Amino acid sequence: MVIFLLIVSALLTIFSGFLCWQVLEQRKIIVRMMDQTMEHDPASSLEKEPDMVLTLKVLNPIAVAKRESRSARMMADKLPVMVRKMVYQGVMKELEEELVERGIEVEMHIEYR
Repeated sequence: MVIFLLIVSALLTIFSGFLCWQVLEQRKIIVRMMDQTMEHDPASSLEKEPDMVLTLKVLNPIAVAKRESRSARMMADKLPVMVRKMVYQGVMKELEEELVERGIEVEMHIEYR
């Protein structure tokens, strides 16, 4: 019985060593893959901070258009999509002028969602 326990103990030790070796090899493979990814794709760098984006939504563009423009009062009910687009373009133009005046460099886009 003692010999059997010694043999089982030796087998468990060998198996544990094998598992430990497997874990170390897997870790090496993962590190190598991460290094290759960083070399080929600089944007995937973990040190790079994410971009911050400011989103602006005009809550009632038709009302803004009617208040700001006489022609928009007539067009708003017939062409609401076009009027909304014009309101956003106007707001974007005003914001850009204000920011340029204050010396703030920005990149502005209109996104359709």
